Amino acid sequence: MSFRSKLGRLAAVAMAGVTLCATFSGVATADPATFLDTARRPDTVVLDGGQLVRNKLALRAGDRMMRTSLNALLAQANVALTKGPWSVTDKTQVPPSGDRHDYMSLAPYWWPTQPPTPENPQGCPYVEKDGVRNPATDAIPDKPSRLTAFNSIYQLSLAWYYTRNPDYARRAALDLRTWFLDAGTRMNPNLNFAQGIPCMTDGRGIGIIEFSYTFTQVLDAAAILNTGAPGWSGSDDAGLKTWSGEFLTWLQTSKNGKDEAAQQNNHGTFYDMLTAGIALYTGDRDTARTLVKTAATTRIDKQIAADGSQPMEATRTRSYHYFTFNLVAMTRLARIGQHVGVDLWAYRTPAGGSLAKAVDFLIPAATRGQAHWPFPETDFTQYAALDSLHAAADAGDRKAKAALRHVPVPPGGDLYPVRPAAEQLDDISIVTPG
Repeated sequence: MSFRSKLGRLAAVAMAGVTLCATFSGVATADPATFLDTARRPDTVVLDGGQLVRNKLALRAGDRMMRTSLNALLAQANVALTKGPWSVTDKTQVPPSGDRHDYMSLAPYWWPTQPPTPENPQGCPYVEKDGVRNPATDAIPDKPSRLTAFNSIYQLSLAWYYTRNPDYARRAALDLRTWFLDAGTRMNPNLNFAQGIPCMTDGRGIGIIEFSYTFTQVLDAAAILNTGAPGWSGSDDAGLKTWSGEFLTWLQTSKNGKDEAAQQNNHGTFYDMLTAGIALYTGDRDTARTLVKTAATTRIDKQIAADGSQPMEATRTRSYHYFTFNLVAMTRLARIGQHVGVDLWAYRTPAGGSLAKAVDFLIPAATRGQAHWPFPETDFTQYAALDSLHAAADAGDRKAKAALRHVPVPPGGDLYPVRPAAEQLDDISIVTPG
């Protein structure tokens, strides 16, 4: 029996009114009738809101895998309760605009070539070292703060959804308002100064990737809170939709946005996923549908070979990382497609490639280690493929489903069952702040 079928059976049991005794996070489960009153389906962007409801039913039926995954999520959410809130205005550096409300970061793989001197304090000129992160980039806190804030918002909103503990919701709402809405701390809806390079440029289009999947986490978090979370109001929801709409306009009209849209590798895939997700969140389903549908030929055709390899990522020094990274974008884009009637999992390229083949290409290394990976990889992280295999298994890929039990679990546990959308499990771009 597949996991989805199991969830359906468990849902039927709960719907029949079977009394199930279970308690988690200090919140007792309700009887089925009361539970259904609090199980509103979130209007999510990437996540499947219906699956979240089924997950709640499975938890109340005592599903052990769900319970283990939820406990791992709550461990992270409990830490998030004590951190933040975060703001782009916390930095001491002033962006080139002179406005601390503008997000700013430095390119992670660019390094100075000269020792700093009074005449050349930045050590210019800079050169690129692919896959080798310059820790000096962490001196500007916007990037690590963004990752921690957005992940925390996501974890807290999901923790509230599953437990109905109001502390989680109120903290997620505070973090959202601080980063996006409050006049004194909000971020301006642009990425003009993302991934700048000293002595060369203040910001680049490829810096948009810093927001690409984590901002869609934020959108899903807001959708979850919109199901009645304490501390999150209708005006908060309207404010975030306004911010998101302005950000989408910037993405589609700015030079940086147009540069990123033109990228052929993972950057282009993430751009499509981000813009489609925002369009769906702000109510423009037609634009979202067009973006997902077009991605079949502009991304999948060009990026996935007949054998499932990804030629544009194969030459990278961190190829396994970038194969899995690009599949985070592709599988999340496929999830958005499910909301707007486009099935990317069913799509086949003229050469015979597909999303499922791209995931299956990872299986030997994901299950048996780096010796079974044919391309360069300077820091192999075996479990990085786990979420992609989960996503493919959900889409009906039997090879991926069979392989899952042989893939190592990340140190923080396997969260996919309770937040069923792929995330990058080996983020190499930053060292997150405490």
